[in-house]
Amino acid sequence: MTDKPVQEMTEQAAAEEAATLRPQLRKWGQQYYDADNPAVEDDVYDRNYARLVALETAFPALVTPDSPTQHVGGSVRGDLPKVNHDIPMLSLGDVFSIDELREFNDRLRKDVATEDTTDEGFDYNCELKIDGLAISLRYENGKFVQGSTRGNGSIGEDITDNLATLPSIPKKLSRPLTIDVRGECYMPKQAFLDLNARREAEGKAPFANPRNAAAGSLRQLHVQVTAERKLETFMYNIADYEPLDTRTQSGLLDELAELGFSTNPTYQVAHNMDDVAAYIDQYQAKRADLAYGIDGIVIKANPLPLQRAIGATVKVPRWAIAYKFPPEEVETVVRDIEWTVGRTGIVTPTAVMDAVKLAGSTVARASLHNPDYLQAKDIRLGDAVLLHKAGDIIPEISNFVADKRPKDAQPAPIPTTCPSCGAPLVHLDEEVALRCINPSCPAQLASGMAHFASRNAMNIDGLGPKIVAQLFDKQLVQDVASLYHLTAEQLLTLDKFGEKSTQNLLTAIDNSRHNSLERLLFGLGIRHVGAKAARSIAERFGDLRSLMAADTATIAAIDTVGQIIADSVVTYFATDQAQHLVARLDAAGVNLTYTSGEIVTAPDSQFADQRVVLTGKLQNLTRPEATKWLETRGAKVTSSVSKSTNLVIAGEAAGSKLTKAQELGIPVWDEAQLSAAMADENNG
Repeated sequence: MTDKPVQEMTEQAAAEEAATLRPQLRKWGQQYYDADNPAVEDDVYDRNYARLVALETAFPALVTPDSPTQHVGGSVRGDLPKVNHDIPMLSLGDVFSIDELREFNDRLRKDVATEDTTDEGFDYNCELKIDGLAISLRYENGKFVQGSTRGNGSIGEDITDNLATLPSIPKKLSRPLTIDVRGECYMPKQAFLDLNARREAEGKAPFANPRNAAAGSLRQLHVQVTAERKLETFMYNIADYEPLDTRTQSGLLDELAELGFSTNPTYQVAHNMDDVAAYIDQYQAKRADLAYGIDGIVIKANPLPLQRAIGATVKVPRWAIAYKFPPEEVETVVRDIEWTVGRTGIVTPTAVMDAVKLAGSTVARASLHNPDYLQAKDIRLGDAVLLHKAGDIIPEISNFVADKRPKDAQPAPIPTTCPSCGAPLVHLDEEVALRCINPSCPAQLASGMAHFASRNAMNIDGLGPKIVAQLFDKQLVQDVASLYHLTAEQLLTLDKFGEKSTQNLLTAIDNSRHNSLERLLFGLGIRHVGAKAARSIAERFGDLRSLMAADTATIAAIDTVGQIIADSVVTYFATDQAQHLVARLDAAGVNLTYTSGEIVTAPDSQFADQRVVLTGKLQNLTRPEATKWLETRGAKVTSSVSKSTNLVIAGEAAGSKLTKAQELGIPVWDEAQLSAAMADENNG
């Protein structure tokens, strides 16, 4: 792509540049839309696409039927059933500056002036541009019958079963309407972080960003995988608005919420371009604090009849535009590449850089994930690199600055032995990761102990990674069973440990002996066994000895478990080390039975079918405990506040979720009110 202004180019020069851009954009689009594995950052694609649009606008004869400007989204996977969109699902045109946005406004108002309409003084509706996968939901007489992707705009992929696993998608509407509702399926930031952590622990390549993680979670053949990925939705459009009462875009969002859909409550009606610009500034500043990723603002003409009258091009509506946020990217220098060992033995490279401010935080480290990724990026010591936050979350190196590379810079060497224990490193199966398979590796033992003590495992408060490191350094522990033999005299030798902190930790360790089996099972760090699978297995077998005697077929038959997890569990407990560890835990008085009891929902509860959000710190119970109790009463506990939220329960230091609830007039309880309600229902 050249920097020469289009108006200064000859048609021949423009044709040559367009001929270069089209195949490159098609390749990038295939990687982004079809493979869910983008090769370049969004702004690189956007800049090149905008350049092609400018060339074809200046020289209309250059437009070809196969140009990316003439098609929506990607192709349709051959292994998924097809869905025809009677009313096409279009893309959005992009602008990158307020000046371009004002030009869009001028064009639209000129077009409106030529139409036979009474909406010449129309307002805009401003909405956040959610970084997810476009979906369409079909309802017949109020019942959910089909869900699909956008695909190429005319034909999408049938993903009904996968979408049916999402709690935010109602199976039945509050009114018996026959409608096609459209919106975005996305992965919240925390769910994205958790998913990538699991993938890297399993030796898999991480997802590039939450959008591709959401797409990869929906566009696959295993419903169970989708159900575990914690996807959410925001619905914002309808193929035909006639069945609805509203005739405005802002009213449409309200009515969709009333029907039972999850809609984003942050929209705002703007009366002029100054209002639009203020909205953009507001959410560009708030972007990093949102629980989900956004990459811009969508501006839509608010009257729905006007939208229909103005219509669309072959690819985009004329009545809407997306303002794309500029990429926040800073330059820094790589000073070192460290290789560290995780609890599953995976050895990960991390770039250590000069500290810089990026998206509101100071960043000095960025994961390079695995050897393949490091070699593909070709990051070397001394390189000047461009740094951004993938999905507004994870510090990531975009690329190195070629003209600033030191002349003597050499590719980073890939280790062949473990940096912790010196054992040979291996590639297991077809993993992209390097792995140390020495069961006595100190780094793995320390990471495994920190996991064992974590909140969702044995919940040993005060036993974090730094304390664990000290315990190993002083040779006070060898494995998790030795935690139960620690004495006050030993703990008092740790840095910054006094009588109170020593007693607190000993109490937390002692309390953990009484945990139910699922916590222990998760805490052991068995490959592929997450908290949910651990609970299902514990419920099925009741005690650890019965599980250890079970075969893979019996374990795999458990709902939501399957063959991969079953093989991993049987392989783990077949080892002498695991059997010895279990014997030592048993001797230390650690509970090996399932004591949580069956979950019994209470449909007559005041929480039944209510959308509840927990925010802030609760004093008398943990967030997971509160969530579990509410869900047993039929509540749907969600992570974000919207107009469909029925109740917010706010603990100490509640932040933006409490503010949003107050703005929307949603009832807010404190912990005392929740405790009172729990007591009433438990006694009732």
